[in-house]
Amino acid sequence: MLVFWEQRLAILATPKTGSTAIEAALESLAAVSIQRPPALKHTNVARFRRFVGPYLETAAGGPFTVVALMREPRDWLGSWYRYRSRDDIPDPDKSTQGISFDAFVQAWCSQPRPTFAKVGSQARFLKGIEGHGADRVFRYENIDTFIAFLEDRLDFQILLPRLNVSPKAPMELSAETLARLQVAAADDFALYDSLG
Repeated sequence: MLVFWEQRLAILATPKTGSTAIEAALESLAAVSIQRPPALKHTNVARFRRFVGPYLETAAGGPFTVVALMREPRDWLGSWYRYRSRDDIPDPDKSTQGISFDAFVQAWCSQPRPTFAKVGSQARFLKGIEGHGADRVFRYENIDTFIAFLEDRLDFQILLPRLNVSPKAPMELSAETLARLQVAAADDFALYDSLG
């Protein structure tokens, strides 16, 4: 999470949407940069609106614009799957090595989810409580639009480094799994489609 005091702007770090690269490019400009631990770095909209936002707004005397990125839901799960297939995953229960992407998505659609598929939901991360979500959500696939918005707000040219890139892996899904995903991730697909 990055907070820009003068610009009254907060960038939330939606997991698996390039937040590490964004932080690397902009940390020196931010009044607040929270990169560790992951639970704080990836503060969701509900926690921001409940805890962080009110404090900032009281101290600054005005509201902050809250922005974030969202990835196409299937692609987002693919990024998690590939990330957790690396050799250096510290918790073997979270590893996806030896598991197909299809099996990973089936596990994510299950309740309860096995540990390796517990990666949350972008819709839950971004929507907040009672519809009070992020002020603006940008599609990860159109990151140039997000960068242009930030360059305008921050009056700074941004060059994103390539960091924390997941390894390549086969990403096929059966028709049955894709249909199940569209039901299980209906809120995610609806939010993504609304971004236009």
